[in-house]
Amino acid sequence: MTVHFIGAGPGAADLLTLRAVRLVGEAQVCLYAGTYIGAEVLSHCREGAELVDTQHLDLDAITEHCVRAHEAGNDVARLCSGDPSLYSAIAEQTRRLDRAGVPWDVTPGVPAYAAAAALVGRELTVPEVAQSVVLTRAHRDSTQMPESESLDHFARSGATLVLHLAIRRTRELMASLVVHYGDDCPVVVVANAEQPDQLVLRGTLADIADQVEAAGLRQAAVILVGHALAARESDDFVESHLYGTRITRSRRNTPGA
Repeated sequence: MTVHFIGAGPGAADLLTLRAVRLVGEAQVCLYAGTYIGAEVLSHCREGAELVDTQHLDLDAITEHCVRAHEAGNDVARLCSGDPSLYSAIAEQTRRLDRAGVPWDVTPGVPAYAAAAALVGRELTVPEVAQSVVLTRAHRDSTQMPESESLDHFARSGATLVLHLAIRRTRELMASLVVHYGDDCPVVVVANAEQPDQLVLRGTLADIADQVEAAGLRQAAVILVGHALAARESDDFVESHLYGTRITRSRRNTPGA
């Protein structure tokens, strides 16, 4: 049987993919982190499924549940908040499963930064403002970052920044970014996106830390930083050449286009 690593999205039951819903509904065992995944997403589980909250389990204990389920002939839905390609520890988990001879696969989900951008109606890549997005994290209470991946290094590019696992260091991190982006650079903080207790904070590098501290945010939040967040219909930014009038007319007049 198979362990399915499934992107559970930002928390809303209707933001799972059709494939994810099918796999969750078929699995006899569901492993999930209760810190991030609530009853709404778990409602997709089949009746009588074994539900295992992994928030207090280490990787070896999680692997034991997967191996035991495999030996019993059961499929496992291993739910990951957001998308499994980001900070989901599937590299460590799949290494253990390979050693144990347990097959696995991965189903993508809606990442937290995409849900955050959607909530505020912003594109993170705006022509000639920012064409790159850097997904990174803080490291005070987690594994060390490679030396070449310092926040200062990424900030020099002026790209839109997405900071994970950083909410407890908001004031320190925002202060370090001012030199690169200016204190009026827009910032968006989204906690518990698409869940009943979701919170969206809008500010700048100069004032967002005050808002975060006033709200008492300590986890499950993503921080978006960059001038692309300020781009509006009336702003003076260059429009995408991909949909430019000259190019679209050329396509219409091209035989077979």
